Amino acid sequence: MNHPDNLLYTDTHEWVRVEQDGTVVVGITDHAQDALGDVVFLQLPDVGRKVARTESLAVIESVKSASDIHSPVSGTVTAINPPVADQPELINKDPYGSWMFVIKPDNAAELDTLMKASAYSSSLG
Repeated sequence: MNHPDNLLYTDTHEWVRVEQDGTVVVGITDHAQDALGDVVFLQLPDVGRKVARTESLAVIESVKSASDIHSPVSGTVTAINPPVADQPELINKDPYGSWMFVIKPDNAAELDTLMKASAYSSSLG
């Protein structure tokens, strides 16, 4: 499995890329897309939505099941990626290039709760 070192990870299999402006870009990991199988639907949150850390804010469905996508930090959704919602199969092809939404964190210290790639890989066993 591919887990880029420049990203952070949640125990619910979201990846996080911290941008220079402090916002965080979020998607699902290679492990998550592999476990889901062929992704057929993605429901993204509304821009402007306030979220709490670990809150469910999006839904992803595959031919096997539906799963929630959780917020890695508390904050406000500032952007979504409509092309991924329109073509959810992109998530299977490139999970780290297929970001889903951007959050402006309320408290950057919450990022310290996320795992580095090595810890995430170890958590998978």
